[in-house]
Amino acid sequence: MPEPTTPDRPSDGAARFAFAEPGTDEYRAATATYNLDVHLQPPLAATVHGIDDAQAAVAEARARGLGVRVLATGHYADACAPLGDEAVVRVAFDDPVDVDAKRRRVTVYAGTRWGAVAQATTPHGLVAPHGSSPTVGAIGYLLGGGISYYGRRFGMASNSVVSMQLLTADGSVREVDAETDPELFDALRGGGGGFGIVVSAAVALQPVSNVITGAMFWPMAAATPVLEAWCRWTRDAPWTASTSFRTLNFPPDPALPPALVGASLVCVDGAIIDEPDSPAAEVAAGLLDPLRRLAEPVLDTWHEGGPMDVTTSHMDPLDPLPYEADHFLLTDLDADGQERLLSVAATEAGDALAFVELRQIGGAMGEADPRGGVLPRLEGAHALYVLGVLTGTHMDGRIPAQLAAVREAVSPWDTGFTAPTFAAGWDPRQRSFDRATAEGVQRIRARVDPDGVFAGNVVRGARVE
Repeated sequence: MPEPTTPDRPSDGAARFAFAEPGTDEYRAATATYNLDVHLQPPLAATVHGIDDAQAAVAEARARGLGVRVLATGHYADACAPLGDEAVVRVAFDDPVDVDAKRRRVTVYAGTRWGAVAQATTPHGLVAPHGSSPTVGAIGYLLGGGISYYGRRFGMASNSVVSMQLLTADGSVREVDAETDPELFDALRGGGGGFGIVVSAAVALQPVSNVITGAMFWPMAAATPVLEAWCRWTRDAPWTASTSFRTLNFPPDPALPPALVGASLVCVDGAIIDEPDSPAAEVAAGLLDPLRRLAEPVLDTWHEGGPMDVTTSHMDPLDPLPYEADHFLLTDLDADGQERLLSVAATEAGDALAFVELRQIGGAMGEADPRGGVLPRLEGAHALYVLGVLTGTHMDGRIPAQLAAVREAVSPWDTGFTAPTFAAGWDPRQRSFDRATAEGVQRIRARVDPDGVFAGNVVRGARVE
């Protein structure tokens, strides 16, 4: 195995970081999470802006007898173990997104958000396998497999990773790819984290310029026919299309489009790639025209656009908020399964839930990529994600019961597995791999981090208990 090296990067020889203590603005900025119901209270916290900073932070944490909990955008903070005797190191590298259009490759750095990646690649007619929110961190998403709205065409996002730079607990930076350390490279891609700090990732790009994307909303009364029609369409849908079905209970927020304010609605959204052999307009018509005939939409934003439009069409909240959530993968829902899901999601039994989502998987995400990592494919037809926003009212107490009710309703279709990128909460039922795979990934973690400095960063579904 090649010796780890420190990359040839300009350095002034001095780290700019300093650990902050509780009560300071620097501490609050470093420990902020996307889920405001997760309160991290480490003894020390710092924000690092480059490799020198990160190396110094890891060394000082170890010198003080602390582990290291890594944060970027804070989206996955609720999927990892409760904070132990660890320092929080927030990564917000200054390095800009680096696009190599000729080689169809982009390099992203620790803390880079998908919105910045899409902005950098779109002018070249290229896309990375970004998620449905521009504020999610690219590297954390890739470590968790990644379910993109281009995923049914190009596969799991982690399969697109070409190489990574990994800062390990001993302070060295390893160049990791399929040739230098194939076992570690595979474990990093979808293995659920806990190996060190990934300071950069090179990702293959795909030629995508034109898409049809958006969302269509109907009154909740249309949920049954819309879900039935959507499920029927997904079974033979072209791989160029990736969509979602959701029931939503919107807050009375005047910043929302008027048709959504305080409403309970059903929605179909997603993205359809335009390709010569599969014109997006024809695919969109096959999905959307029958849906429009079922019932009059209260809002329809489907339109021709580009990759930047895909980052916002799902309307993920951009600002942090407090919530509780659940996630697991489902086989194809038949009529009975659809009815059971809607018996909670489309009634008062689910009125405390902000949304119940079925994300269409399958296609290339359902076929193992021989170049992929330890999560080269996903089992099932849909990724179910359910979320309730904590508002400080009596409704908060109903959220756990309603999350459980959704899980119980569709339990016959539960595959028993989750996608690490959608991991939600510290639930023992979250499981990303079979035991043999999880144990194999853990052996690789032990090789690169024998003292368990980064052990707290492993998402629940990837842990070996």
